[in-house]
Amino acid sequence: MEPHFYNVDIHWKNDRQGEMSSPELSQNLEVATPPQFPKGMEKIWSPEHLFTSAVASCLMTTFLAIAENSRLEFTGFECKSAGKLEQVEGKFLMTEIILEPTVTIVNPEDQEKAERVLQKSEAACLISNSIKSKVTMIPTIKIS
Repeated sequence: MEPHFYNVDIHWKNDRQGEMSSPELSQNLEVATPPQFPKGMEKIWSPEHLFTSAVASCLMTTFLAIAENSRLEFTGFECKSAGKLEQVEGKFLMTEIILEPTVTIVNPEDQEKAERVLQKSEAACLISNSIKSKVTMIPTIKIS
């Protein structure tokens, strides 16, 4: 496979806030220093949120592909996630991403299959495989 590039442009607006855009996308996104840091801003996406969301959204898109290929019938996918920021040896690091996916299935006999698809998705997630943070997954399978 040829390399792929994903282009993102950042434009500083004021204070500790900027705007992200991409020539490939139609929506822009405000981004700022999180409120836990000096002059940080509340209620605006931070790099830490984006890092955490990259892992969670990659799990979802990988799950969708593997579930389709595995012919897993499901009616819902949700994923709560938390990124853990710590200071290690004088540097701030995102040390862990905790993923709590919930897959809703109709047939109880598909529970093991759903668990396998989630495990395969976690192992194949290219973002998780590209970072050094620990990724912990706590899955839930619901039957509707």
